[in-house]
Amino acid sequence: GGTRWDRLSPGLLAPPLCLALPCCCCADAGCYPRTPTMEEIVEDPPTSAVLLDHCHFSQVIFNSVEKFYVPGGDVTCYYTLTQHFIPRRKDWIGIFRVGWKTTREYYTFMWVTLPVDLNSESAKQQEVQFKAYYLPKDDEYYQFCYVDQDGVVRGASIPFQFRPENEEDILVVTTQGEVEEIEQHNKELRKENQELKDSCVSLQQQNSDMQAELHKKEEELETLKGTNKELEQQLKAQKDRWEAELLQLKEQNQKMSSENEKMGVRVDQLQAQLSTQEKEMEKLVRGDQDKTEQLEHLKKENSQLLLTLAQQREHRKKLEQTVEEMKQEEAAAKKKQQQLTNENSGLSETLNENKIVCNVLQKEKERLERENDLLKRENSRLLSYMGLDFDTLPYQAPTSDQGGAGQNPGFVYGNPYSGIQESSAPGLLAIKRCPTCKSDFADDIFDHTLEQQHMQTQCLNCPICDKSFPATEKQIFEDHVFCHTL
Repeated sequence: GGTRWDRLSPGLLAPPLCLALPCCCCADAGCYPRTPTMEEIVEDPPTSAVLLDHCHFSQVIFNSVEKFYVPGGDVTCYYTLTQHFIPRRKDWIGIFRVGWKTTREYYTFMWVTLPVDLNSESAKQQEVQFKAYYLPKDDEYYQFCYVDQDGVVRGASIPFQFRPENEEDILVVTTQGEVEEIEQHNKELRKENQELKDSCVSLQQQNSDMQAELHKKEEELETLKGTNKELEQQLKAQKDRWEAELLQLKEQNQKMSSENEKMGVRVDQLQAQLSTQEKEMEKLVRGDQDKTEQLEHLKKENSQLLLTLAQQREHRKKLEQTVEEMKQEEAAAKKKQQQLTNENSGLSETLNENKIVCNVLQKEKERLERENDLLKRENSRLLSYMGLDFDTLPYQAPTSDQGGAGQNPGFVYGNPYSGIQESSAPGLLAIKRCPTCKSDFADDIFDHTLEQQHMQTQCLNCPICDKSFPATEKQIFEDHVFCHTL
């Protein structure tokens, strides 16, 4: 009365719809199951999106699966490994809600324990325990599934529930139609379960028959392998004999071929020698004729060479005379070069002497300039003493027709000291100015000789080409003299 088989689909393992899993803390079918924390699960199990059609449910068989388990207690899952299934390290058993599509929809899981000896009977019977804390808390239908490390299901259990034991005593009021539908559904489920069991037994029988057939085929294969090995040995021995005989025949054939080749080569060599000798004979005959012609030709060349030798001797004599003349010309050129060298040395000495003279004249010029400055100062002093301005004096004395008492045109009212000038310094009024240095000199002391000496001190004359330069152009004069030394 309390069992709710009406929620199961017609197929136990693959119902058409995937219902929502209930929450772990309540029985509400609208809540989804919680995800185990990292403290509860160290590593996620390997899963895949492989559909149920590609799974092999007969390789792991679950035993002693209850119709329901009491909530709050641990659940032990018993399972048997078939003969040809080999467990691996990351295989796991998960609790799936009925209606799952892929192995990713597990509620919780436990890693399987690898048996020590797979061939022992005890290794085939395995178990794993699920702690109560991680089990579902609702009354939906679940089943155990064995999943390998590739995420493929290798076995599935019948459905079961998590509910209290006294749940069967709960009175459930249903209509007659629902009861009939449930009974009909239960009959179909029992029938399908029986068909699955029969199919499982048939598959196990077929597996055993196929294993026996496989064992028989393996024995036959071993026998065939032994026979094949003997035949291969015989064939190898026969092949070795044939290869040895073939090798001998090839060696004999090669010997005959090499002998034939040698004979052919020998014949070719003899024919070649004969042809060579004939050609050599022809060459000797032609060579004799050529040598005769060459002898005549050499005689003619010898005559020509004698004539050429006489001409070359005459030409050699002419060349010797030419060489002698060139030697004489070379000696004359060397002598002339020596004379030019001596003249150059003399000119260099003269230039040095002129430089020394130039330096002496320059010093004399500087000395005369200093004396001229002294004379200028003395003249200015005398003019000041006489009451005359140096700048107002004319460059020349007045002419005789003006008279000694004539008025100086430089004064408006005449020279008040004209009497004193005539008695005390009659010659100071006749002054001459140097056009080069602009210096003033008295007419009575500035005669022609002094004028020439003064002009020599104010001009710089080149000692080589007698070119004159003003004393103010000293740098140009030095550059001009230096150009003569280049």
